[in-house]
Amino acid sequence: MSLTATRTDRITAEGALIAHGLRYVNAWRGRSVVIKYGGSILEAAQKARPGGEAAGTVPGEVAGTVIEDLVLLAGAGVLPVLVHGGGPEISRWLERLGRTPRFIGGLRVTDDETMEIVEMVLCGRANKTLVGRITAAGGSAVGLSGRDARLFEAAPLLDPPGLGRVGSVVAVHPEIIHTLTAAGHLPVVASVGLDAAGEPLNLNADHAAAALASALGASKLILLTDVEGIRRERDGRSELLSVLSAEEARALEGDGVIAGGMIPKVDAALAALAGGVASAHIINGETPHALLVELFTEEGCGTMLLPQRTP
Repeated sequence: MSLTATRTDRITAEGALIAHGLRYVNAWRGRSVVIKYGGSILEAAQKARPGGEAAGTVPGEVAGTVIEDLVLLAGAGVLPVLVHGGGPEISRWLERLGRTPRFIGGLRVTDDETMEIVEMVLCGRANKTLVGRITAAGGSAVGLSGRDARLFEAAPLLDPPGLGRVGSVVAVHPEIIHTLTAAGHLPVVASVGLDAAGEPLNLNADHAAAALASALGASKLILLTDVEGIRRERDGRSELLSVLSAEEARALEGDGVIAGGMIPKVDAALAALAGGVASAHIINGETPHALLVELFTEEGCGTMLLPQRTP
């Protein structure tokens, strides 16, 4: 084969790939996509300050290419909204202050002092780090929490008892998000809500993201975590389940296939579907460009949950 033919083949293949991607970009222009950035990914990105662990830790390079991909999405006319947690960083600060992190049913026990640390970490360090990374990558981000503009109204979570200032979202007021995205900004939302007295409540970030996606009428909810999706053991091999209906996901939960930390993510995805979101996705945020592949290709790279399977 001549060099000219080889070059032509390369141009043809690359051109087809670009054209394929642009068709998806055009289809998604102007649509909202809520992306939940897991505390596990933030944890993977931590770096110690010079001087060692005793000097404390700060958020370091963000794992994978999530930040760059978010900026590309915004530049292409998609309306991404980032909701984040920061559990490992909260636990680190509690330990530095001589407190032992406590959990009940997988939820952090949050007394008044712990709530102050939660706000310090989520609304301060983690939130502003993400805003700074997006800005450095060429985007325009605005950091806020669910307390701002009454974005997340919440009520104390009473079951299981003894959680303290842990809440569940009871109402979402997304007007501030519409204002920011209309002005070309990428909202970065810390998962803290406010109660009826205007005081803070610690929220599960997966469920906060699902509630926001429903309120925005988002086209997708994407949950970024440190695994590639929902897997099942079959014939001695682990297989990735690329597509699941809501009914299939509930059955897998009942069978114990979906367990542990995957349960709140699947429950959040199902809540988003019930709230009118067309699809929810669980993908590995540490994989380079996983966000773009999941959004702009038919095959994707994680698990997509749908209200029901199409025939």
